[in-house]
Amino acid sequence: MFLWTKARRLESSGFLQGFTDWHCHILPAVDDGARSMDESLKMLERYEKLGVKQVWLTPHIMEDIPNTTEALRIRFNELNEKYKGVIALHLAAENMLDNLFDERLEANDLLPIGDAGNHLLVETSYYNPPMDLLGTLQSIKAKGYHPVLAHPERYRYMDKTDYRQLHQMGVKFQLNLFSLLEAYGKEAKVKAHMLLAMGMYTLMGSDVHRYHVLEAMLGRNFKLNKLIVNQLY
Repeated sequence: MFLWTKARRLESSGFLQGFTDWHCHILPAVDDGARSMDESLKMLERYEKLGVKQVWLTPHIMEDIPNTTEALRIRFNELNEKYKGVIALHLAAENMLDNLFDERLEANDLLPIGDAGNHLLVETSYYNPPMDLLGTLQSIKAKGYHPVLAHPERYRYMDKTDYRQLHQMGVKFQLNLFSLLEAYGKEAKVKAHMLLAMGMYTLMGSDVHRYHVLEAMLGRNFKLNKLIVNQLY
């Protein structure tokens, strides 16, 4: 829990000391995130100075970016060989709920998030749900996984009723920290605070893609009266 009475810059707030970033695109040259190994290492070095403890690397897997499990593991191993710092790195994926995901789920060809290996980070379009969102989420659960919905505050088609329904069926929510800094507009910020007040978030991540964006966010001010995010377990 954080109780702040004045706006503070994210960089100097101490908020990221001991932080686990559950969602980021720092794995190099696999999606629209970090473009190179050098950029990835630079971002991790910046994280070290902020006191970040663990990072879950969650590259996109979708029809437009059909990363394979094998290729992502190879790139992850390359990053681990180059990175000599103290942050614990873990590999997972951000899975778009599309036809490719249905194929990967059926084949159990997935990169789960969390040490227990039974949670899946998933996303949808920001503007429209998949044709059978609830059915897909139930299929995930039937396979023995717990769905974790990435940045629910950013889905324009969702309202409080939708969030309650998903939460009641056991879907966990992951907050984008930068939503609180209005990185995605006022609507996402308002929804993020609403979901925080409702106690619906389980995980928090940066969803950072590029080094220059990270620097910009670290320089922003924000104020929190209360921030409560539970743990995955």
